[in-house]
Amino acid sequence: MIGVSRLALEIPGAHSLKEKRRVVKSIIQQVQHRFNVAIAETDGHTQWQFAEIGIACVSTSPQHADEMLRRVLQYIEEHLTEGYLLDYSTELIHIS
Repeated sequence: MIGVSRLALEIPGAHSLKEKRRVVKSIIQQVQHRFNVAIAETDGHTQWQFAEIGIACVSTSPQHADEMLRRVLQYIEEHLTEGYLLDYSTELIHIS
């Protein structure tokens, strides 16, 4: 089972790509340190107040994958002090 989430973030205080990258890099490093997931900026590379982050995890059960992604989402919402979550989607993919 593979769980995948896409998060759209707005970072209104960022007035340059450098400021946005600092915020996004901090979020990514915090999540990598705390959770066993793959995470990366997947879109919005040239927009300084918008970022899309992709998160993926592998699990033996859909419930565990969904719970892990929900915990990561909750963590990001609680620790994203310089922006906010615009939208998110989650998909669970069964691989046989």
